[in-house]
Amino acid sequence: MNRQIIDEKTGIGYTLQDGYYLPDLALPAEEEQSIGIWGQRHKRYLKEHHRILYYNLLTFCKLNDHLADVDRRAEELFSRLVKQMAECEGVTEALKAQDQMEWIGRMNNIRNRAIEIVNNDLIYI
Repeated sequence: MNRQIIDEKTGIGYTLQDGYYLPDLALPAEEEQSIGIWGQRHKRYLKEHHRILYYNLLTFCKLNDHLADVDRRAEELFSRLVKQMAECEGVTEALKAQDQMEWIGRMNNIRNRAIEIVNNDLIYI
């Protein structure tokens, strides 16, 4: 009995495993893109709460592109929000030089609010 056969019509190869011929199918290689913390959070959210969308993106080789796009947009939104909130609340380099602990506390508050906004607007949707 042959371990491997090829269907002449389709060109698909089959391999014998446990008495059954299974097709030799593989997804095409996806372009590697770095995915940051925002993309990882979105991936985890999709995997747990939107499995159909997650597996559709995965099987059509669009998952990495989608996650990289979400990561890029989230990082841009986060940076813009932190900058705008700091300007509106008067958190400046002068405050940093004058009272570092006050500056750190206020910046941490701004960053936490910006994280919540990004999570609600882009990550957990």
